[in-house]
This record gives sequence, C-alpha cells and structure tokens, in this order.
Amino acid sequence: MRSLARLLTGQGGGGDVLDRAPGSAPPVAVLSGMAGVGKSALALHVAHRLREHFPDGQLYVNLRGATPGMTPLTPDQALAALLRDLGVESGHSPGHPDAAAALLRSLLAPTRMLLVLDDAATAAQVRPLLPAGSGCAVIVTSRSPLTALDGAGRFPLDPLSDGDSAALLRAVSGRAGLDAGHPLIELAGRLPLALRIIAARLAARRALTPDALAELLTVSGGRLHHLEHDDLSVRRSLAVALDALRTSERESDRDAAAALAVIGALDLPAYGVPLLARLLEVEEWRAGAALDRLVDVALLEETAYGRYAPHDLVRDFAREAAHQDGTAAADVVEAALQWYAESARQTVLAIMPGGLDRDDRLRGVDDRLPLRHTAAGSPLPAVPPMSTDDAFAWGDTELTNVIALADRHGRESALLPVLVRCFFSYLKRRGRLTEADLLNRLAVTAARRWSDTAGEAQALTDLAGLNYVSGHSGAALALIDEALDLWRELDRVSFVHRAVLNRSLLLEALGRYEESAEALRQSLELAKALNDPLSEAFALSHLGNIYEHSDARTAIDYHERSLAIGESLAHAGVRQEAHCDIGYAYLLLHEPDVALTHFEESLRIHGEAEDWHNESKVRLGVVRALREVYRAQDAARECADLLERAEQRADAHMAGLARHQHGLLLYAEGRAEEAYAQWRAALASLDGTDSSEVVGELKDLLAGV
Repeated sequence: MRSLARLLTGQGGGGDVLDRAPGSAPPVAVLSGMAGVGKSALALHVAHRLREHFPDGQLYVNLRGATPGMTPLTPDQALAALLRDLGVESGHSPGHPDAAAALLRSLLAPTRMLLVLDDAATAAQVRPLLPAGSGCAVIVTSRSPLTALDGAGRFPLDPLSDGDSAALLRAVSGRAGLDAGHPLIELAGRLPLALRIIAARLAARRALTPDALAELLTVSGGRLHHLEHDDLSVRRSLAVALDALRTSERESDRDAAAALAVIGALDLPAYGVPLLARLLEVEEWRAGAALDRLVDVALLEETAYGRYAPHDLVRDFAREAAHQDGTAAADVVEAALQWYAESARQTVLAIMPGGLDRDDRLRGVDDRLPLRHTAAGSPLPAVPPMSTDDAFAWGDTELTNVIALADRHGRESALLPVLVRCFFSYLKRRGRLTEADLLNRLAVTAARRWSDTAGEAQALTDLAGLNYVSGHSGAALALIDEALDLWRELDRVSFVHRAVLNRSLLLEALGRYEESAEALRQSLELAKALNDPLSEAFALSHLGNIYEHSDARTAIDYHERSLAIGESLAHAGVRQEAHCDIGYAYLLLHEPDVALTHFEESLRIHGEAEDWHNESKVRLGVVRALREVYRAQDAARECADLLERAEQRADAHMAGLARHQHGLLLYAEGRAEEAYAQWRAALASLDGTDSSEVVGELKDLLAGV
C-alpha cells in the first residue's frame, strides 16, 4: 500500500503532489486481480488515507465492469456522473462525449482531487475520464491490468496471506479462536470475498462452529454453493466475466469461454498453449489468445511464461461451467491423453538412440494413435519433433499433469499404457522413480482392463527395472518372469531376449550365479538370432558382471568387448555403462586410481546419454575411488552432491548407499557420532532391500565391529 500511496502523492521521487510541475500528467494507479480479491476495498482504504493530499475532494464512480446483474457504464454515462458530482447540471452537460471529456478535464485542471474509478471493464472505458490537472490522481480498479492504459502504475493483487486471512475472519465473524492454520482459510482460497462470506455465516449463526462449516465446505462437493450469503456470492462474481465472454462478438472471447469449460472438464494443475490448441481444435495462436484473455479477466493466472493455472475457487467454477456447456469430459480426457501420448512418443525419438531398443519401445504405438480430425473434418496438426533438450524440458513441465491425468482418468482409457511406455524413457533418465512406479502400476491396471497384452508386458518389464534400481531384485524377478511369459505368448523375440537378459542381471544381483549364467547363455543365443550388435553388447556387459564375483580381470575383458561394440555403434549408453563397469572391476582389483579414470570418462559420456541410474552408479564409484586414493575432501564433496541428487529424485536406495560412504568418510576424520548417524539413516533406507552385503556391513559398523 505504501508504494501505491507514493505513486499517487508523488512522494516516490517527484516530491509531494503540491510540487508537481504544471502540465504534467496526473498519476494513475491500476489495482487489478480476480473477483473478490479486495480491489475496491483497498482503493477506498487508500483514498481515505490520502484525504489530506487532495484538499479539493475525491470523486468516486462505479463503472460496473464486472458487477453481477448490471451492465457496464458507457464512457458517456460515466462522464455525466462525474460532471454531475462536480456541480454541472444535466441540462448544461455537453451532449458530445469529446466535449464532455474536455469539460471534465477543464474543471479538474486547477484542482487537487483524487478520482476512484471502480470496477473498470476496459482501458477504453477509463481514458475519457482521466483528468489533466497535475494536482489530481486516479485509482482504477479492474479485473484486468488494463495494459493498454499508457503511463499507469500497476498493482496486481494476490489473495491474502494465511495470517491476514485469519485476522479478517476473526474481525468479521467475532470468533476469536480462528488462527492461520484453520482449514477454512484454505477452503476460501485466502480470497477476501470468500472469507467475508464465511465470516458472515459464522456471525449470523452462533451455533455453526468453524470446524462444522469447514467440514460442510469439504464434503458437500459444492463449495461454491456454500460461499453465498445475502448479496455476497463468489459464483456470481466469477460468472460476470464468463457470461461476457460467452456473449461477446469477439472470437477470442468466445474461444476463452470454451477454453474455461475445457479446463473445468480436464482439471489439470496447469495448462499450456499446445494442449489447449488440441483440445479446442484451433491453431496455437488462437489458443494462446484465449488463455491470455482468461488472464485478462482474472479467471486464470500465468504462473510462468506459457503456463496457466486457475485459482482453486475458479477451478470449482470452471467445473460447473463445463457441465453447463455440455462439455463431454470423457472426450476431453481422451483427446488430452492422445496429445500427451503423441508428445511422449516424440520424447522417445529425441532421448533414445536409434536401434532395436527404441524400435521396440515404439512398436505398435502409431497404430494406437490414429490421426485426429476437427469437427469440420480437417486433420489436426501432429506434435512436432523435439530436440533432446526440448524433450527433457517438456517432460519436466508436463510431469505433474501426466500424473494427475493418469491417476484420475487413466484406468478408464486404453491410451494410458501407450502414454506410459513412451514417457518411461524420460522418467528413467531423469530418475523419477516414484512417478514411474505409479504410472506403470496404473498402466498395468488399464492394460488388463483393455486386454492389451503387449501394454501389460511392457509395463511389467519397466516395473521390474524400477524395482531393480530401488534395491528390490526379488520383486523385480517376479515381475520380469510375469512379463516374460507374456512376451513369449506374443512371440516377440526381441522382447523375450531383453527380458531373459534382465532376468540374468536380477539373478546375479540375488547371488544366484549359476542360474544367472544359464539365463545369460539363453540371452546370447537370442542375440545371435536377432543379429543385433546392441543386444550382444548388453549380454557381454552382464557376463562381465557375473565374472566380477570370481575373476575381475576376465570381467574387464568382457566389459571392454561391450565397450568396443558401443564405440562402433556410437552408442553413448553402452559406452557409459561399460566404463562404469570397468571402473568397479578395478575397485575389486584394488586399483582405485585406474578405476577413477574410467568413472570420470563415464561421467563425461553421461552428457550424451542422460540416465539417472547409470549416473548415480558412476558417482557412487567416484566417491569410493576418491576415498580409496585418500582424497577425502574431494570424496566428501562428491558424496554430498550424490546425496543431494538422490534426495531430489526421492531415490531412497541410492541415498542410503551415499550415506554409507559419507559415514565412512566421517569416521575416518574421527567424527564417530556423525558417522553413526549417517549409518543409521542409511540402514533405514536400505533395510528390507536386496542390498544384503551393504546392509550387513552397516549392521557391523553400528555394532562397532
């Protein structure tokens, strides 16, 4: 409020209002924000506080830009009202608007007056009402920031803080016990209008307790129905803007009304232009204009560039609008799922290197994503190709939406398994293990419901991989065996090979080396039948992992053969994994300096093939190698970095392994108590996983062995 007052009085740098240069334009402040955010109340409060700065008085006119049940004033009507307040009799008021505006400026020029133009609809409604006198000032309130009004200072208003919300509730309701943590504050969205309605209801009915009203707002399913009291209504305040959009002659306004209905039907955390363009079946520029228009009338907020989200109470209102418009929620959801699946398909092409793995990941996807057409019959534009950076950025932006869409609607759609199998490449490489687990479980449910055997097998395969990197190799083995049966039923040789290869890896992790070797022999035979060098490279890599338990030198030979194939194919993932495996083999040979060079090369290649599982394994190797070459400070720095990265991704398994190493470093420094704290935390993360060797070591360390 202080900055607003300084603008209006000229105390922000130009001196007091009395000292303004003659002929200078009067300051104009625009208070903007959504319905019920308190624009008018703040304007009147500021006007009252500034009375002494404007000794010739204050003029107020309600422009009715968004007043329920009333038509906005025309500039002519507003000019007539202001001139009448200045003493001009109606019979002497000029008939032409330009003459009336000139008379208003002439009358105000020698004065020091403050004008409050409340509830403006547009900049065009305000311009003729602005004074010319340097001693005057203007406060305009509007849902729109009125960016077309040149030279105005803008003050967008947000909902109240929790503390201010509680203070408002206490003041109006007379209930002294309401604090900032009460559920009513969240249920009101911290919106002053909603808070006043709640407070008025509490004041009117002393038997109605705050907790009882909170429960009513929570469980009734119609929050807006309960946010009405006397002539106060959140719904009616919001409806003014939507009704104006629906009945407007401007295409962008009608698009905006349709966009709000689609937003209500879909109900995602946030929205971008490409998704809305697909759902509205319009060009992206039209969808962008519609979203910007919703921002302009305060029914949406632009939370970041190109990302839009409604206030919680607007979400409720948008759901009602979708129902009123007859928007078919099922159709909107299916269109959204297809757009997300098409986009996720582009991320696979951008992230995964070409080859059999990528081809298999996308096999059958295009058949499940038919070309969609508009209502007029013209084809909708396809999702454009993405660069690698674009693919990761798209995943980062849309992940929350994908989770929400899948969780709420995915079980009922045959498209969910397609979306999830395409999105998995992003999830795995970003290390979003928790989200990947949830999505693949939903995909299994949907695939079984729609008898999608391939979709079920792929989701089970990916779930097995997630369990493996989380340290649950036993659970992963059960899942891969289930998937393997399905792949064999479908007679998909390449998928069978991959499942057998993964089965070998899991058996090795469980210490079942003979079974692992047998599975690996089956895998090598299938790789030869496929005539796929990449499959052979992975098989050689797993064979090296088995030999690490008995003959590290032989293991290195197999890893180097895998590396040679990776280099001939220019396959970053194979090269990265091979250098990592060679590094661990050299750790077994007690040659940490050589191991470190391979780990560093693997990290360098990581930039070409981002994959959190491989990256975290390499970084853990770096910590171990640095510790063993007595570079304790470097090891501690790398360990802290690894722990931070793991916790950012909610990777409890890798966080536990990092804490184990951190404890060893602390203990070597003589900081035993801190080391024990790290080991206890590591054991809490790893106990119950299949990391039996590390768990056993942690128990010995904590026991003082």
